[in-house]
Amino acid sequence: MLSDVTTPQDLDDRFRETLAALATPQQRRDPQRPITDDTTLTGALALDLFDAQATSRQLDLAGRWLRSFGEGFYTIGSAGHEGNATVAAALRVTDPALLHYRSGAFYCVRAAQGARSEAAGADPSGADDGPAEDVRPGPGRPGDGAVPADPGADGPADAGGDARPVLDRPFAPGYAEAARDVLRGMAASSLEPVAGGRHKVFGRADLAVVPTTSTIASHLPRAVGMGLAVERLRRLDAAGRRDGVRVGSGAGAAQASWPPDAIVVCSFGDASVNHASATAAFNTAGWYDHTGLRIPVLFVCEDNGLGISVRSPSGWVEATLRSKPGVRYFSADGGDLPGAYEAAVEAAAWVRRHRRPAVLHLSTVRLMGHAGADAETAYRAAGEIAADLDRDPLAATARLLVGAGLAGGEELLTRYDEIGWQVRRIAEEVLDEPKLTAPAEVVAPLAPRRPVRVARAVADAAARAAGPGAGARAEAFGGKPPELTGPLTLAQSINAALADGMLDHPQMAVFGEDVGAKGGVYGVTKGLRDRFGAARVFDTLLDETSILGLGLGAGLAGMLPVPEIQYLAYLHNAEDQLRGEAATMQFFSRGAFRNPMVVRVAGLAYQEGFGGHFHNDNSVAVLRDVPGLVIAVPARPDDAAPMLRTCLASAAVDGSVCVFLEPIALYHTRDLYADGDGEWLAPYAEPGGWTGGHVPIGRARVYGVGSAEDVTIITFGNGVPMSLRAAATLADEGIGTRVVDLRWLAPLPVADVIREAAATGRVLVVDETRRSGGVGEGIIAALVDAGYVGAARRVAGVDSFVPLGPAARQVLVSENAITQGARTLLAR
Repeated sequence: MLSDVTTPQDLDDRFRETLAALATPQQRRDPQRPITDDTTLTGALALDLFDAQATSRQLDLAGRWLRSFGEGFYTIGSAGHEGNATVAAALRVTDPALLHYRSGAFYCVRAAQGARSEAAGADPSGADDGPAEDVRPGPGRPGDGAVPADPGADGPADAGGDARPVLDRPFAPGYAEAARDVLRGMAASSLEPVAGGRHKVFGRADLAVVPTTSTIASHLPRAVGMGLAVERLRRLDAAGRRDGVRVGSGAGAAQASWPPDAIVVCSFGDASVNHASATAAFNTAGWYDHTGLRIPVLFVCEDNGLGISVRSPSGWVEATLRSKPGVRYFSADGGDLPGAYEAAVEAAAWVRRHRRPAVLHLSTVRLMGHAGADAETAYRAAGEIAADLDRDPLAATARLLVGAGLAGGEELLTRYDEIGWQVRRIAEEVLDEPKLTAPAEVVAPLAPRRPVRVARAVADAAARAAGPGAGARAEAFGGKPPELTGPLTLAQSINAALADGMLDHPQMAVFGEDVGAKGGVYGVTKGLRDRFGAARVFDTLLDETSILGLGLGAGLAGMLPVPEIQYLAYLHNAEDQLRGEAATMQFFSRGAFRNPMVVRVAGLAYQEGFGGHFHNDNSVAVLRDVPGLVIAVPARPDDAAPMLRTCLASAAVDGSVCVFLEPIALYHTRDLYADGDGEWLAPYAEPGGWTGGHVPIGRARVYGVGSAEDVTIITFGNGVPMSLRAAATLADEGIGTRVVDLRWLAPLPVADVIREAAATGRVLVVDETRRSGGVGEGIIAALVDAGYVGAARRVAGVDSFVPLGPAARQVLVSENAITQGARTLLAR
């Protein structure tokens, strides 16, 4: 028997005892009728949901079994949360879902919906759904597994089933698929359909289940962004987008669509309501709702009362969720199948009809502890644990089915064992599947780079701007395109490149604090809202987590988001949105999902007469540590525009997440060597010159001063003009210098660095960030790794926060320090 191999034994035994005590009904109910008089939940659908819940329970037991002999690597289970099957049943297979890690039953139902839609000949992506008819489940309606049609007021059609006895019901192919997916994830099989052995996630592109590796609620801001983007794009009639939101448009990405009336569902645990990311998401959803913008997101809080061992205070979660302005509150007991189903149907229909956010507060229990290594008896009384066992939702569903005359206890036990046998068989099969065995395999989907395609995309944009788009471009620039306005500053060049990007990318949106009406605190986005409208250039609330979350969701939904973080120092409180959410999306979905994004950040130091730490932050280590992230630092106007075009093209072509770090102190700089020389201004290239001036990711710019044979200075950002001035001083002393502007901090232009270092045999690294954790460490390491044997020295910022006023000069790199560093290097 399966009980010999499933653990923990007590939960399995307790459930078996419950089923054995249930009598066989004297009369059988028609499964096409509602299971009770006060619900639309039919018996057929209830039987299917029992199968989903039982499959989820058996997956939890199988996970513990795999772990018992070292072949399973994940034991956070869904036992006690199986009521979330009703939420999946209330939704469509085309409603994108970001799932909590206890969503086994939800995932099983979603997989079965997809399998039935496919078997019925429907496109599970929903791309060709068109207007839907009114389909309300009810007495006498055959269960067909169809995706629900009318999202506004009606629940979903039955998930399937017929009048045959429970034992005659085959194990649904969708549940078997779901079981295989989950078990592959537990066993780190490289054949797992989304992460491919990189992580255990709930995710499949064809089921619109977006993988989340949430560090507690970090996926909620993305869900808000997805909702905002879905609603914006359904109103946008551009490039054939009106009939569906196209996602994953890159090579290797899934070609799925979300219909115009799709809603986003996002689930999380009760402890997560206290996290700053959750607070940000609820606040942003409510803030936009208050302003009249629509965000169709259904938040689902699965409340088991515990965050590992820490209890949620009684009534706290309900009080917290009820108090969220602009977010409609629904609640249900996850152990009450008809009640939870009706609440989920009502909540989903409300969100779909009104296009507004809501939260479904689903009370659950947690069985078998937080994970396999969690000994609940260390912090919970035996009576408390037993009380939770009495609320087992799987047992509650079994009692409901027997009481309604749909099955007998022995039938359900046999069904439970049949499902367990199927799950065990699949588990044994996945044991022999391959694992990832090489670094190249692991990192392959992390950050694909196709420089030739990116260059072609830039060339195509140039051709459009000079050809069919020339008229619209002239109109957008008021008849005077930037190439005709004379030399530009760094800020002006970025502004012009953003405008050209908006013209070429209909789905591009620029947003952030003060970027709209004000045009940015430094004027970088000035005039863009007037040219392109408030739907594409808009101000956000003051919260960096929400700004990045909006970008993540918008990119996933098919837009090309360009959010702005007003100052580098403000990024740090939201850094996990880049590290844990943005950078991991392609990695944990093998490219099936992408969140292309170009994050503009005003940063670095040297602002005169303004600042202190928060406006002169010189720390970028937190960015350079994120795998796959592109970090661009333009120092010159004639680099800024082509680098921004490259970032936009890379985001569109490869789904890249790019940080465009703009040196504040250089925004309006005009001169280099002397007042009035205009040497830091540059003309804006006309479209015909974009291809020849293309700047590939990871390529440096080299300046030769004097003979350029004596010393190589490697730098970036503010260090570039300082190093050029220092090189001019050294040239007067007969010293020739090569100044290398890295331009890209990730990936570093290692080949250019090695070549220019070898040319002189003396390297001075000028790093305006800090000595510890600064960019210079990476450059020195690259030189060592390449076998460089020449002399090297660093000039870097002091390990300190940047103070206010003249004191800043004591901790930042100066021109004099650069000159002295080069002289010391030459004196060796």
